[in-house]
Amino acid sequence: MIRLKDLREDRDLSQKDVADILNISQTNYSKYELEKINIPIEYLRKLSLYFNTSIDYILGMTNEISPYPRLKNISSTDNCSK
Repeated sequence: MIRLKDLREDRDLSQKDVADILNISQTNYSKYELEKINIPIEYLRKLSLYFNTSIDYILGMTNEISPYPRLKNISSTDNCSK
């Protein structure tokens, strides 16, 4: 999950910015980046939509940053905004 920090920094966002997107504290978000606690799947989903990538990429399971083709009923604005 090291890629959370890279994705965040690529967009010039602070931890607080991303925490606000997830409606959580900056402290908890920091623990996700540091892999001190596991990130819930609902947050992974929101982050993959926000950063326009796949959960597999965030988790380091692929080096392909492009997301998989989305289902028609899922959009990048579903539960988060850019």
